[in-house]
Amino acid sequence: MALRVADNPGKSRFEIFDAAEEGGAEEVAGFAEYHLYRDQIAFIHTEVDPRFGGRGLGGALARAALDAARERELAVLPFCPFIRGWIGKHPEYVDLVPEGERPRFGF
Repeated sequence: MALRVADNPGKSRFEIFDAAEEGGAEEVAGFAEYHLYRDQIAFIHTEVDPRFGGRGLGGALARAALDAARERELAVLPFCPFIRGWIGKHPEYVDLVPEGERPRFGF
């Protein structure tokens, strides 16, 4: 299984691609949709195709998207329940959520 996550700014989403076999064709397995405004990124919806379920792709997508936000020094607003829940399970990412916004998201 070869995974790749890429930002697709034209669609305002991070996409995770899967190639089931080495050298096989990649296909979009899921995405994390966002709204970018100034120095903030608001994650609004995450979805993984059910055909790829149970393989941890959602977590890999969340980690890559949040790592990209950190690299770009963006504040994260996790409106998406999946991203919010993932941050809750990985407290090393809570610092991406502005301190004043943390109570709003349960942090």
